[in-house]
Amino acid sequence: MQRTYSLKKNAQFKYVYRRGTSGGSHEMVMLYVRANTLKVGFSVGKKLGCAVTRNRIKRRLRAACAPLLPQMKPGLYVFIARQPAATADFDKLCRSMQYLLRKQNRLVTGPKAGRDEKTADVKKAGDPA
Repeated sequence: MQRTYSLKKNAQFKYVYRRGTSGGSHEMVMLYVRANTLKVGFSVGKKLGCAVTRNRIKRRLRAACAPLLPQMKPGLYVFIARQPAATADFDKLCRSMQYLLRKQNRLVTGPKAGRDEKTADVKKAGDPA
């Protein structure tokens, strides 16, 4: 996942916690706030394990989110891991993340859904290729 898509500041996380609408699944909770840009943050509490375990969970959540970025509608997202996320396999995390995005209608459908960032940049530049 590129750094341009990540929430970094504590104030941004607090804003999403305060104003966001939430939806939950067995492995994680998703909070969402409308915005003009797409930013995604991940939160893993100390109850889930030591630093090594928490960082592993965050890496897996980032990897599960990366292919969904071109399909996600603009906004501020925070994914909060729950205890089962520590032992869940990667496919289960991916399905859970897709479920939450579909549940709150946050995925783009139609011709824009399948585009990747390289073709979008080429089209913006005006090249015929």
